[in-house]
Amino acid sequence: MSGTILITGTNRGIGLEICAQFANDGWKVYACCRDLDRASELKTLQGQYSNLYPIQLDVTDYSQMISLAKAIEGEPIDILFNNAGYYGPKGVAFGQVDLTEWRRVLESNTIAPYMMAETFCDNVAASEHKLIAMMSSKVGSIADNRSGGGYIYRTSKTALNQIVKSLSIDLKERGITVVALHPGWVKTAMGGPGALISAEDSVSGLKKILLQANQADSGHFYNYDGSQIPW
Repeated sequence: MSGTILITGTNRGIGLEICAQFANDGWKVYACCRDLDRASELKTLQGQYSNLYPIQLDVTDYSQMISLAKAIEGEPIDILFNNAGYYGPKGVAFGQVDLTEWRRVLESNTIAPYMMAETFCDNVAASEHKLIAMMSSKVGSIADNRSGGGYIYRTSKTALNQIVKSLSIDLKERGITVVALHPGWVKTAMGGPGALISAEDSVSGLKKILLQANQADSGHFYNYDGSQIPW
């Protein structure tokens, strides 16, 4: 199949690779990133694919989000992929939590993806595929937490997972499928050089899920290899 996909956080890493693979398959790709002036790799990719459209969007700037929604009002979006996120300070243990950074991470990773879903749900409902995907993380799984710590990033993704579950219920009547995804430990700026898999392999797996997802999958949490992750 082919259609239209809107992706956030596309200037590098997983987001950039999602753009490349979907554009190569003939999809119309709206590639949103916070600062187009610094998105050199995305601009290079744009030169290769006439069906890729870079868009400047800071997902925490809700006036920008509304402006984009007005610009593409009525246009079907088969897949809305909320990939953009912010890790915040690493190695945060009990007693070391920076509240300002915690609020910043929650804004980027939890509130902004919800606002994207609310703002563009009409576009998704007007499409054939009707999918909203949220880039979560296995560290947001309560069942999988055996090491503690990580309060800032963990909680932002756990809260995002709850949003996915609620959206799957609230948007069911409109035929919209909503899933949470874990990309694996990927060799990106966030994952670091010690990570286990490449962005290409991660996105190949994620793409299969994105293309095959239907109402039976809605409200669930999937690893990039298609296996289900407990909440």
